[in-house]
Amino acid sequence: MRTGLLVAIVAVVIYNVATLTMAIPGGEWSPVPTTLGIQDLGRWAVTEHVKKANDGIKFIKVVSAKSNDDNFDLIIEASNSNGKDAKYEAEVYVMDLDAQRTRRHLFGSTHDKR
Repeated sequence: MRTGLLVAIVAVVIYNVATLTMAIPGGEWSPVPTTLGIQDLGRWAVTEHVKKANDGIKFIKVVSAKSNDDNFDLIIEASNSNGKDAKYEAEVYVMDLDAQRTRRHLFGSTHDKR
């Protein structure tokens, strides 16, 4: 992702994937490839989470991603403070506003239900 090209507001919601039934206006969710840009969004979400929670989670990779227009639903593999790998879910909203970047987020475990 190039700095200045996107304003990304990241909202990562804590919930079990099994009960995830979010309906965001704009169309159906479609799978997207886990490209370098998607990996960068996942890495950023983990970094921001750690800044706030100070829980030592370490990004490994985005394992799957879906898109609904400007919305992205990411499943992220990361290791927790005990060194155990776990999956987390990040919901990302991306808006193109040239040279500004602002992001907000929450972060949560998927409890390996996906």
